[in-house]
Amino acid sequence: MLEVLYEDNHIIVVNKKAGDLVQGDKTGDKPLCEFIKSYLREKYNKPGNIFCGVIHRLDRPVSGAVIFAKTSKALTRMNKLFREKTIQKTYWAIVEKPPLKKEDRLEHYLIKNQQKNKSRAYSKPYEGALKSVLDYAVLKTLDRYTLLKVEPISGRHHQIRVQLSTIGCCIKGDLKYGAKRSNKDASISLHAREISFIHPVKNEAITVTAPTPKDALWNACKI
Repeated sequence: MLEVLYEDNHIIVVNKKAGDLVQGDKTGDKPLCEFIKSYLREKYNKPGNIFCGVIHRLDRPVSGAVIFAKTSKALTRMNKLFREKTIQKTYWAIVEKPPLKKEDRLEHYLIKNQQKNKSRAYSKPYEGALKSVLDYAVLKTLDRYTLLKVEPISGRHHQIRVQLSTIGCCIKGDLKYGAKRSNKDASISLHAREISFIHPVKNEAITVTAPTPKDALWNACKI
């Protein structure tokens, strides 16, 4: 079942579950965009082809808010907003160790390894590396974990995962970037909590908040 957070004639925002694919890949698993097409076809009793444009993506083990376009005009305009970096995204991350500072801006230089689908961070400029910047702040301290609010300034491959790992704050369940153990559902404890943007057609300010996954640890993180 889709959890629709916002919908109008132009866009639809859904709360992606960890494990869902945003767009089809080599696994052949049915992606979220196809589930949305089925939802729209049934809701509006539309025969034939349904348009569902993929605007941005979340890694498969990540949960949270994802925007899709219902028209080609909305897709073009939303793509422009993303290119111009006028869309603000806020993530919540549960990390294994607390950071040394309660809040900070992290700057690294990232190189993506295509074969391993993994990025590596350098503290100084490096040939072929792209500058990666994020802000974080501690939201809540639990017995064994810490909840961080993370706002990426740039949009790099696995940016939040690799930058937090680099400062010793591995995201819970993220084996690829140094977590001690996996989560039972193969998720990582990273959630796209909020997304804010100017509507591509109505020109209104929109903010959508995605409820966190329903499990004991995320419930303990409520603030």
